[in-house]
Amino acid sequence: MADKKHFNRYLVTSALPYANGPLHIGQIAGAYITADIYTRYLKSKGEDVLFVCGSDEHGAAITLQAKKDKTTPEEIVDKYHGLIKSTFEDFGIDFDIYHRTSSELHHQTAADFFTVLNDKGEFEQKTIQQYYDEENDQFLADRYIIGTCPNCNFDKAYGDQCEKCGSYFSLKELIDPKSTISGNAPILKETTHWFLPMGKYEDWLKEWIIEGHKHDWKVNVYGQCKSWIEGGLEPRAMTRDLSWGVKVPLKDAEGKVLYVWLDAPIGYISATKQWAADNNKNWEDYWKKEDTKLVHFIGKDNIVFHCIIFPILLKAHGEFIQPENVPANEFLNIEGEKISTSRNWAVWLHEYLEDFPNKQDELRYVLCSIAPETKDSEFTWKDYQARCNNELVAILGNFVNRTLVLTHKYYDGKVPEIANPGHEAVRKSIEATPAKVAESIENYRFREALGNSLDLARIGNQFLAETEPWKLIKTDEEAVKEILNIALQICANLTVVMEPFLPFTCVRLRNMLNLDKLKWENGGSLENLKAGHQIKEPELLFEKVEDEAIEEQILKLNN
Repeated sequence: MADKKHFNRYLVTSALPYANGPLHIGQIAGAYITADIYTRYLKSKGEDVLFVCGSDEHGAAITLQAKKDKTTPEEIVDKYHGLIKSTFEDFGIDFDIYHRTSSELHHQTAADFFTVLNDKGEFEQKTIQQYYDEENDQFLADRYIIGTCPNCNFDKAYGDQCEKCGSYFSLKELIDPKSTISGNAPILKETTHWFLPMGKYEDWLKEWIIEGHKHDWKVNVYGQCKSWIEGGLEPRAMTRDLSWGVKVPLKDAEGKVLYVWLDAPIGYISATKQWAADNNKNWEDYWKKEDTKLVHFIGKDNIVFHCIIFPILLKAHGEFIQPENVPANEFLNIEGEKISTSRNWAVWLHEYLEDFPNKQDELRYVLCSIAPETKDSEFTWKDYQARCNNELVAILGNFVNRTLVLTHKYYDGKVPEIANPGHEAVRKSIEATPAKVAESIENYRFREALGNSLDLARIGNQFLAETEPWKLIKTDEEAVKEILNIALQICANLTVVMEPFLPFTCVRLRNMLNLDKLKWENGGSLENLKAGHQIKEPELLFEKVEDEAIEEQILKLNN
C-alpha cells in the first residue's frame, strides 16, 4: 500500500476538531494518534515533514452551542480552542502548528479561494427553497434541523446526516423536521446559494480514485468513495445563511457565509501559511509542488469531504496538489456502546490526564493497539488495565529494568565490552526490527507497527530468559558481558522504534541510558552504546494499574 514514488517533503494533516467541546478518546484514536506516530517516524528518518491542524471554529454546531450556553460564538471558540490545544500538547500530539479558522489569515485565505473558483465560473448560482424558522426569523442550516431518518427511522437525525446509520440525504427527505432552535416545524422559503456542480468531476474522480488508488488506499476508504462516485454526484451548496463564519466575498451575498466543508479544509492551507510566515518558509512548496506527499488523517465520517469534495475544490482551483492517501479510521466504541457526548458516554481526554497524571503513553499505547483501522473497535477499562499490566509493565518495563539493574549490579552501570561477538540469531532479529516497523507505518498499519516495536522487548526478555546471566555470572563473566551489552543495545534501539508510539517513555529511557536522541537508521544498530559508557540508575518505566483505579473510571462513566 505504501507509495512507491519518491517525495522530497511531507504535508500531514489531522481533521480540524470542532471548537464546541473537549476532546474524547474516540477522536484521538481516529485522526490524531496515528498521524502523530506517522510524522514522528518520518522526522526520525530526517524527512522534511510539516504536521498541521487547528480548530474548526465555524458552522452551525458552534452557533448551536452558543445558543445552548447563552453566550456568543466567539466566547465558545476561544474557550474550547484553548482547551483543545493544551490537551493535544499534554498528550504529546506534536503538531508543527495548531491554528484556528477564526483567524484573519484564514478568513482571507478562504475568501480568496472562493473568489478564484467563482471567477472561473465553477459555481452555479441557484434560488432554492430552504427550511426557515419563522419564530426566530432565520434560515436553518443542516444542523439546525432534526427529524426522523428516512433510512433507519432514527428520530434524532440531522438535516443532512443520520449519526446512527451513517447515511447522508437531502433536507427534503428528512421525515417530520423540527427546528432545533424553537422546536417548531419549519416552513420552506426561497433563498439563493452558490452550488458546486460535483457531477462535472465524476470522470476525473473515477480515474483518480477508482482506477488510481484501488491498491494503495484502505479498503474502507476506497469502498466508500467508489460507492459515492458510482451513485452519481449531485451539486452541493457552498454557501449558508448564517451570521457566523467566513463571509461570502460577493456584493450580492449579504448574510451568507461559506459552507463549513469549503471553509474547514482550507484551514490546512491557512495553517501552513501561518507556519511558513513564522518560520521563514515558502508555504507553496507544501501545497503546490508535485514532490510533496499530502496525507489526510481523519475519521470515517469525514471521508466524503476529504476524498471527494475537497479534492474537487482543489482540482477546480487548479494550483494545488491532491492527497496521496487518506488513511481514515472507523469509530471507537466504549464499553459496548457508541460514544455519545450528549449522554456523556465518553472518556474525555483532559479528564484522563487529570486522573492519570504522567500516564499519557499508557493511553497512547492502548488506543494504538486497538485502533479502528478498518472496522469499528472497542475501548474498555479492563482491557486498558490488562494491556498496561501485561504488555507495558510485564514486557517492556520488565526487560528494561532487569537489564539496567544487572548492569549496575555487575559492572557499576558501565556498558561491558565484548571480546568475541556471538549470538548471531538475536543480533539479526534486532537489526531487522526497524525495517519491519517502518513497513507497517508506511502502509498505515499502526497496530501492526506497534506490535513489531514491542517484539524487540519480547526478543530481549526471551534472550535474558534463555541465557540466564544471573546464573552464568558465577562461571563465565565474559559471556555475561556480551549478554548485557546486547541487552543494553536493545534498550537503546527501543528508544528509536518505540518513540513514535511512546514519546514520553522514550525520553525517560534515553535519560536512564544517558543517551542522546537517535535517528531511525540507528534503530537496529548494536553499537549505539559504546563499551565503558556510563548509564544512570534505573527507574520503573511503568506502574501497575490497580483494580481500584479501573473501578473508579467505570463508575464515573456510568454516572
